[in-house]
Amino acid sequence: MVSHRRSTQPGLNRGARVTVLSAAAATAAATLGAATANADPQDTPRTAKARVDRLYTEAERATEQYNEAGENADRLRGEVKRAQDRAARGQEHLNRLRTALGSVASAQYRSGGLDPALALLLSSDPDTYLDRAAVLDRLTERQAAEVQEARHARHALAQTRAEAARALAELERNRAAASRHKRTVERKLARARQLLDALPGAVRADFERASRSGRDDALPAMTELRAGSARAAAAVMAVRQALGRPYIWGANGPVGFDCSGLMQWAYAQAGVSLPRTSQAQRYAGRMVPLSEARPGDLVAYRADAGHIGMYVGNGQVIHAPYPGAPVRYDPVGMMPVSSVTRV
Repeated sequence: MVSHRRSTQPGLNRGARVTVLSAAAATAAATLGAATANADPQDTPRTAKARVDRLYTEAERATEQYNEAGENADRLRGEVKRAQDRAARGQEHLNRLRTALGSVASAQYRSGGLDPALALLLSSDPDTYLDRAAVLDRLTERQAAEVQEARHARHALAQTRAEAARALAELERNRAAASRHKRTVERKLARARQLLDALPGAVRADFERASRSGRDDALPAMTELRAGSARAAAAVMAVRQALGRPYIWGANGPVGFDCSGLMQWAYAQAGVSLPRTSQAQRYAGRMVPLSEARPGDLVAYRADAGHIGMYVGNGQVIHAPYPGAPVRYDPVGMMPVSSVTRV
């Protein structure tokens, strides 16, 4: 599987990233808390649509934050497991060291005496015996080197486990916060649904098909080209198979999708691993002008890349629009296009 994930800095020192992510989640909570979808007697079809559009935009941003928190948590779980495996191997090394030194002690005891250094090493305080043994000068050079190596390894592994556990706990708390934001938006969207249902049938039907922004931007002249690669063609075939499936929060198939989950799933069917969020997916390949878009290219919308779809030719994208709307075709200019990425 081809991967387009950007490399991250090595190590487990992620405090700054966790802080930024938590701050972003808190900002989203404040923004979403200020939004309202309660019907107003003065609402007109135009103002109702504007309010629902705003809710959909806020919902997408919160969902992408939720997805990013989940992806970070999954990655960190793997790092914690690897740290625990290293710790287990380190403990085995310490056990072997102690066993070897115990054999030396037994031999000395049988010969009429026990070296005080070995007695110290074999004391009943396993948490500190290596630290104390490191300062003794009665060990052989080889034994001293083994003790020093094990001592450093024990401290490093303990620190690695502690850092990984703290980072994972923080990310889990952040993911829980993102889940709360998600539930808040779902409640607001439910009220928005009530507002839409109160509109006249013809107006509501027109709204359901219209883009959320009410735009159909004038597009540059587009030359219809074939997919940029075999894997892009396979992704287009996959995304067409998803037509009609529901929008589901945080889902990446196959039963339902959010916008970035649909792109990730479609390219996975083509053997390509994409990042989870729309913001990361926009950098998963080479950016090209909209006028040169080919089937399979990823089209990100708005300056924050808060929404994403796949260009499939004929001036159209396939995307997962918002809760209540299935995966569908829409004009590529349905919202302001921020970038086009060829995977």
